[in-house]
Amino acid sequence: MILRNGLFSSESVSDGHPDKICDQISDAVLDACLAEDPASRTAIETAIKGHFVCVIGELTTKADLDVGAIVRRVLSEIGHGDGRWGLDPKGMAIMQNLSVQSPNIDAGVTRLGGEIGAGDQGMMFGYACADTPEQMPLPITLAHALMRRHKAVRDTADGEILGPDAKAQVTVRYADGAPVAVTSVLLSTQHAAGTSRPKLEELVRERIIAPVIPEQDLGPSTRYLVNPTGVFEIGGPIADAGVTGRKIIVDTYGGAARHGGGAFSGKDPTKVDRSAAYGARQIARTIVANGWAEQAELQVAYAIGVAEPVSLCIHTFGTETADWQRLHDVVEEVCSPLLTPRSIIERLDLRRPIYRQTAAFGHFGRDDLGAAWEQPAAELRSDLLATKRDVA
Repeated sequence: MILRNGLFSSESVSDGHPDKICDQISDAVLDACLAEDPASRTAIETAIKGHFVCVIGELTTKADLDVGAIVRRVLSEIGHGDGRWGLDPKGMAIMQNLSVQSPNIDAGVTRLGGEIGAGDQGMMFGYACADTPEQMPLPITLAHALMRRHKAVRDTADGEILGPDAKAQVTVRYADGAPVAVTSVLLSTQHAAGTSRPKLEELVRERIIAPVIPEQDLGPSTRYLVNPTGVFEIGGPIADAGVTGRKIIVDTYGGAARHGGGAFSGKDPTKVDRSAAYGARQIARTIVANGWAEQAELQVAYAIGVAEPVSLCIHTFGTETADWQRLHDVVEEVCSPLLTPRSIIERLDLRRPIYRQTAAFGHFGRDDLGAAWEQPAAELRSDLLATKRDVA
């Protein structure tokens, strides 16, 4: 994180947030394709408002899909199966407009000799830091944990008053580049009609916040904000429209690192917006895990149809514990071959139906998912360069 001193906030949203509903539908379609045809090419966009869903994009696959059934299943699993929150999956109007991938793009992606060209141009970032055991910034880690806890509490008897739509925001004070205290916790949640405010606040603070925010992370004047606008009975797509790809900062590092701009959900791994961001995250996390730096941000850029990255850049923000020039050289020499689309796809085993689970609560720092991009890159061996601690 570039911030050294001061306050930093990050937001997460629940799986019932309208935009996150769309991300999950897009990735559920992708998973359905990959389950039957691992070579599927997809770029799926979803929009939702009320009882209307629109699924559009490119889809080149041998899979036999029932998009309507996928939409209804996702909505039911999120918590809309019984219609009590205003949305009835059985009554959805679902429109589709899906075409095969442009032959011009296909010609660039499908290369002779089995190589894969980048599915688009652009720049992607991977980041890691020493804030947490997952090498993620503390604010986004806590915000995601609150939303996962919110979902778990909703499945309990006393949590039935909580609706699927929710947001969390956590503010952390940093000193000398390290987190020292949580200064505010904001959680807004949809709730059943007639729920008293004291009952809701007690439930949120005792059942959601307290188990997630460690006491040692709290400051003497930590501020708690629960549904600061008051009533939140109408939520999800009934209240707001949702679109795939509108929560890219929630998906990544909560604003603590840069983002290339491309969304992840609905895209197969030939789309470097997704796969290269995963590959760059693995490398950044390995650098921090090896003790070479306390922060690492890797930028990689591509030209459409070209396999090799056009650029690779590492930033450590003055936190490196190894010789910076040597670190730069090692990353450039070792990592460039690791970041071709084919290398990323094969190394991280990305042609599997694993994406719906990433579409809510973040793509990174998810050790609970066993994602390959969260495992160390074996090629970046810890003995490739010495740290200052090794020298000492």
